[in-house]
Formats: sequence, structure tokens, C-alpha cells
Amino acid sequence: MSSAGELYFAIVIPAFNEAVTIRSVAEEALRRGPLVIVVDDGSSDGTAAALEGLPLVLIRNPSNEGKAASLWRGMEYALAQGAEAVITLDGDGQHDPANVVALVAASRLSPGNIVIGARLADRRNIPTSRYFSNRFANFWIAWAAGYPIEDSQSGFRLYPASLLRRIQVSHDRRHGFVFESEILIEASRLGIGSVSVPVAAIYPSLARRSHYRPVMDGLRITRMVAWKLFSRGFYLRGLVNSLKGRDVEKIEVDESYKS
Repeated sequence: MSSAGELYFAIVIPAFNEAVTIRSVAEEALRRGPLVIVVDDGSSDGTAAALEGLPLVLIRNPSNEGKAASLWRGMEYALAQGAEAVITLDGDGQHDPANVVALVAASRLSPGNIVIGARLADRRNIPTSRYFSNRFANFWIAWAAGYPIEDSQSGFRLYPASLLRRIQVSHDRRHGFVFESEILIEASRLGIGSVSVPVAAIYPSLARRSHYRPVMDGLRITRMVAWKLFSRGFYLRGLVNSLKGRDVEKIEVDESYKS
């Protein structure tokens, strides 16, 4: 548990065939957090072996169960260890663990909310197709959630433990890339929003190709959002709120937090 004024958090890193990048990501995460959990999702490239000797928790799925299942398994372990928050980041090097402290600082300023490491302000480093597909997703997910969201597709987040203990979101294989969109919508129904912290958009040259399948996974996310809207009578109030002139709440964290 944390001492007075400190947040005891865990860092959860789902990894599927990340042997090239996972050790450097894990080493940086260990410098930033008290508990690092890597969930090896049935990798066949030596991902687990690349972590040998590091003082972290390694959980291994016997087969590939998908990102959602891996995230949830890591979250459950973190909660069992008394974590007050869980930070998630990818194992492919797209998220800089140095920004973990910025997310923690933002959580102190906006307790109880999800904190998202938002990349879209760093447009110059984002492939054009990905930038516009993320903006498209933002529109629909913000509508279903009922408020503006800066980067709904970022997996670099801080979740309060109080939310994770209450929320019910599918995390089976079919929901691998749906989970992170759906949790924003379901959290909003519990009265929990999100704030954003600007982070760099990083696309490492040595990282493997994204596991995200634009057609299949995009359709699954679209179907989930469509059902959420249909079940609420298309939630026109949510659409209005998501399109209001105000920007999504951004927390600018002092640069000293990021060092």
C-alpha cells in the first residue's frame, strides 16, 4: 500500500511476440513504478526469455487469448496486490514509460477519472491514415460516452482501482481491441470520465507490425458502439455533449514530472 500522499500503482504490459522491444520497455517501466506486470499472451518468439533477470511479475497465457484478456488478467493481479491504480502501456515501444509519472500526476489533479496519454496533438509523427481513423473513432466513442475524448484509441492509460472493481466489460478474445473503447463508454455510465495528458506519438522502426486488423477489429468496435447507442435510443444528449465547443479536459503536467 502507499504511504500518505502517494499512489500505489501497477504497470501492466500486454505482450504478444514483442521480443525485439519488450526488455527495453520493461526496464524503463521498472524505473517508473513499484510493480510491473508483463502478460505474455502466448508468444512464440522468445518474449518471455527476453525478460529474464528483471524484477517484474511475468504472467504467461498458455495460448494467444487477445489483448483484452491479457489486460484484464494483469489488472486482476494488480488489484489483488492492493494497487490503487493500474497503468497500461504497450510492449512494442509506442508508449514511452517515462510519461508514467505524468499520468500519475494528472490522476492526483483529477482523482477518480481515467487518465489517457493522448497522442493526436503530435500529428506530425502519426501516419495520415491512422490519424484520421482515430479521429473517426473518437467521434463515435465520444458520442456513446457523452463527452469529448481526445484519443479514444490510446492504450496508454491510468485506471483507478475503484473503477476496475465496479466495471463489467467483456474481455474475451473477440473483444481484444474493443475492450479499451468499451471501457470508456461503460465508465461514463458509472459517472466516471477521462482526462488527457499529451504524449509523443512513437512508431519504432524495429517494432513488429501492429496486431490491430483495421477491417475486422474496426467492425467489432463499430458494432459495439452502435449497440451502445441503440440501447440508449441513440443518446442524442450524448451527441450534443460530445460536440460542445469546449475542448476535452487536458491536464498539462509540469515538465519536472516527466523526467
